[in-house]
Amino acid sequence: MLKLIGLTKEFGSRRALDNVTLDFQPGEFVGIIGRSGAGKSTLIRSINRLHEPTSGKILFGETDVTALKGKALRQWRADCAMIFQQFNLSGRMDVLTNVLIGRLQKHATLPSLFKFFTAEERAAAVATLARLDLADAALQRAETLSGGQQQRVAIARALMQEPKLILADEPIASLDPKNSEAVMDALADANSRSGITVLCNLHDLDVAEQYCRRIIGMEKGKVVFDGPPSALDRDMKLRIYGQGLRAA
Repeated sequence: MLKLIGLTKEFGSRRALDNVTLDFQPGEFVGIIGRSGAGKSTLIRSINRLHEPTSGKILFGETDVTALKGKALRQWRADCAMIFQQFNLSGRMDVLTNVLIGRLQKHATLPSLFKFFTAEERAAAVATLARLDLADAALQRAETLSGGQQQRVAIARALMQEPKLILADEPIASLDPKNSEAVMDALADANSRSGITVLCNLHDLDVAEQYCRRIIGMEKGKVVFDGPPSALDRDMKLRIYGQGLRAA
């Protein structure tokens, strides 16, 4: 489905990704772990082409993602929805409109600016909010919600894109444990119910082991582990996390 071949990204003299080669299958839930600066965010953002790879290829089926431009690139970014740590919602807009923004790529620009979404799209947005236990908040301003609620709104917006991939870049980094659980449950539901492939950057090893069937460990831009959580032994955990690893 998705293949990364020799993917490298340099920022000046710093190599943030170093010859990364990975293969992702449809319907996987993959946790990407590592210390700050290991290359996790650069990897996710390169797949979405928010960062332009210095070299290497990104293939999705028969499509060379690294060669896409213009409309084709915009469609790719719709197909692989991004979820960020800081939610990226419009705080003064109501929740429903924030979710409907996920349909923008289906419209000409002008009608979308005037919120001319169809009745079917509005119904789908409400149903998606209900799925995430947020239907009652549909007409509230997004800025009135808790951080965990706002992140679930961001997930609902991503689902409205009808993506093939969800790329989540530290989606629970700023959340308390209860809200973190709600957000991870929402991503797991999108993965299991809709069959959407999820690639999720995580700092918390316990969360990665609980939710992800496959874990990729990164160190200094390189992949140093790729396998199921059960294969992640303490020596490898120490290599990935260093002395910051909690005692077993």
